[in-house]
Amino acid sequence: MRRHPIAPERRRARGAASNDTPRFDALAHVPFNDGWDIAEDLPFLRTHVAHEQARRILTRNTSPDIGFDRSINPYRGCEHGCIYCYARPSHAYLGLSPGLDFETRLTVKPNAPDLLARELSAPGYSPQPIAIGTNTDAYQPIEKQHEVMRRILEVLLDFRHPVTITTKGTLIERDLDLVSRLAERGLVQVGISVTTLDPALSRKMEPRVPVPARRLGTIARLSRAGVPVRIMMSPVIPALTDHEIERVLEAGKAAGARGASWIMLRLPLEVADLFRDWLQEHYPDRAARVMARLRETQGGRDYRPDWGRRMRGEGVHANLVARRFELAARRLGLDGPLPPLDLAQFRVPPRPGDQLSLF
Repeated sequence: MRRHPIAPERRRARGAASNDTPRFDALAHVPFNDGWDIAEDLPFLRTHVAHEQARRILTRNTSPDIGFDRSINPYRGCEHGCIYCYARPSHAYLGLSPGLDFETRLTVKPNAPDLLARELSAPGYSPQPIAIGTNTDAYQPIEKQHEVMRRILEVLLDFRHPVTITTKGTLIERDLDLVSRLAERGLVQVGISVTTLDPALSRKMEPRVPVPARRLGTIARLSRAGVPVRIMMSPVIPALTDHEIERVLEAGKAAGARGASWIMLRLPLEVADLFRDWLQEHYPDRAARVMARLRETQGGRDYRPDWGRRMRGEGVHANLVARRFELAARRLGLDGPLPPLDLAQFRVPPRPGDQLSLF
């Protein structure tokens, strides 16, 4: 389908350039000139938030190349607007566009903490680390108002349940009181994503994410509080950010990171067209080279979803990136795992009216 870009002045501080019809819609929505020569000022795209009363909050997965089997997403969509976000296609299941709708039409699940407490209290529940931030960022800007993530952390602390948090948002510092208490018990690991050290590139690529230096500051603050932190170069973009691998890891180490990880750029479904449009708008001189180099890692295609291969790619360039990252992480002492999470502390806390034990 032909894409219809939205004027830049209407989408300031947004990542995508268009808002095409979701793939499941039978009818396409396209701009149309009705012949009236009347000047019309179209509105600036603002963020709209809907509330959803979710029925369940723990999402299970059996993907063989993912290191967790359960996760929580307090929000649908993400105001950070990262153009490369592999979660964009999930918005199509809501009848919304993976383009600008993903960044501007968000959903909050205010009952998530209550649901979590109920599901953790279910008879026969067996604890394993819960991953948060795997689809959309729990510390995106609207969390400041809704505080769903903070209340989720309170539940996890109450149940002594282990959790891993992945974020680009420095708002996690607000919850340092809870995160540090979880860390004292060996119940939390945090990954901070730093894709580039170039603030100009970051602002174009991740328009509402705190600048890289600010995220490094978050790593430092978490580290000083005793929280195990990993710096994540996710994604590595061939011919655009891959030259920064060593510098990013060095900056993470200096800030106090204890580990490091990376993922190759992934462009599933609509993300490929959105990313190509973004390259043509912001980096037309290297757009063809970036896509050609990426396809080298994806078997000649924009994206290959094969298990075990989708996160790393294949071929000469993918192997070179992997080797460079491995050597830099080893040199800096970032190649080991973070301290293991403790599953043995899990317990269902007593509630008002419960019969207490005598022992």
